[in-house]
Amino acid sequence: MTLPAAAWRERVEFERRLVHASGTLYPVPFLLGWISWETTGWLLIGSVAIAGALEALRLSGSVGPLDPLYDALVRDYEADGIAGYALYQIGMAVTALCFAPVFAVPAMWMLSVGDPISGGLGENAATEPKRLSVVAAMVFVCFGIAVPYAIPEFGPDPGVIVALAGAVPAAIADGLPPLIRGVAVDDNLTIPPAAASGMFLAAALIG
Repeated sequence: MTLPAAAWRERVEFERRLVHASGTLYPVPFLLGWISWETTGWLLIGSVAIAGALEALRLSGSVGPLDPLYDALVRDYEADGIAGYALYQIGMAVTALCFAPVFAVPAMWMLSVGDPISGGLGENAATEPKRLSVVAAMVFVCFGIAVPYAIPEFGPDPGVIVALAGAVPAAIADGLPPLIRGVAVDDNLTIPPAAASGMFLAAALIG
């Protein structure tokens, strides 16, 4: 049975958010002590390579039987450029390779958990800023993600500052993306490195 257009779009968007949230699992093997953080970085490089291959097939028109997969991964406005799911892998990999786990893990989860929550609270065009209430909610969610890592590492008061220093850049990258030649910089690429950089700088200044 064919779903009505609105129901189909809603289902596809839900599937995309599930794919988005699945990135939460990336650091889990490290957190469980199964692999090193360096190995985590190498695995994420592998995910970038896979995403690159998928994008090469899509942009060359050689989709074939993978069409349903692209329906779950690619939005209409991404059809002619690099899709968000590929930029997601790059943002995750860069963050894992450049930062220690205490900064990288919460920053990665700000993208995989915080971004879908923010998206569910308010829709906006790719070049439009989100409502301030949604940006504030994103700060709150990201702060909650970072606090359990920052406080044990840096202490109660410094930990709160470090967590906030990650949450604010993540929310800005999500809700107020910079424009380059009229094109919004995809938050899948910017949220993790922005958040990790903010936490790293705050920790360096406090320390």
